[in-house]
Amino acid sequence: MLKIAVYGKGGIGKSTMTSHLSAAFATLGKRVIQIGCDPKADSTISLLHGEPLKPVMEYLREDQEPQSIEEISKVGFGNILCIETGGPTPGLGCAGRGIIATFNLLEDLDLFEEYQPDVVMYDVLGDVVCGGFAAPIREGYAKDVIIVTSGEKMALYAANNIQSAVKNFADRGYAQVKGILLNHRNVENEREKVEAFAKANDLKIIGEIPRSNDINRYEEMGMTTIEGDINLEVSQKFIELAKKLLEDES
Repeated sequence: MLKIAVYGKGGIGKSTMTSHLSAAFATLGKRVIQIGCDPKADSTISLLHGEPLKPVMEYLREDQEPQSIEEISKVGFGNILCIETGGPTPGLGCAGRGIIATFNLLEDLDLFEEYQPDVVMYDVLGDVVCGGFAAPIREGYAKDVIIVTSGEKMALYAANNIQSAVKNFADRGYAQVKGILLNHRNVENEREKVEAFAKANDLKIIGEIPRSNDINRYEEMGMTTIEGDINLEVSQKFIELAKKLLEDES
């Protein structure tokens, strides 16, 4: 089973990258689960034709104890099983605890045994890799971490923090950084800057996604470019990356 946690600076495009990769895996015939680990609960919206998914924490806040996976999930494009952890009431509580509570519930409901996925994707809030936000990379949930970055200074700063945090967890049996996914923002000398960062941290650039208006256009329609037009260059970039990740796993 391929188990990937996607981290990166807030606003860098983690949810877009994760959803497109999930769609690419599904197109390749794989059984996929995507779990959004963000209080905004918007990770899976492009897989669900723009329809929001009620997050698990909302059920728990209402003292409703879900009794089945079907209660807390929706099936999206390519039969991808979509789940959102959500978070506490804004201004109250810790979002990281929401992730932990959700993961405990998913274990109680035997999510992985029941669904038996080929790929599990975790879309994790911002550049925080501590407390509940580290949950996706510990205790066997995710095996690999993909860091999404551009060539922007603050994106690389966040990428460095994530790399350092994951490296510090190495002796605990946590997930390891698989590599960097370069999400182009058309920054001057962007690839050179990201290459220099990767070299300095002994990391690989495992994929590059070009700046594309098609991504925004299809997101406005509630879908990924893979669902909208699989023949687009940007769609094929995700397909190529998904194939590479599957080959590496096998």
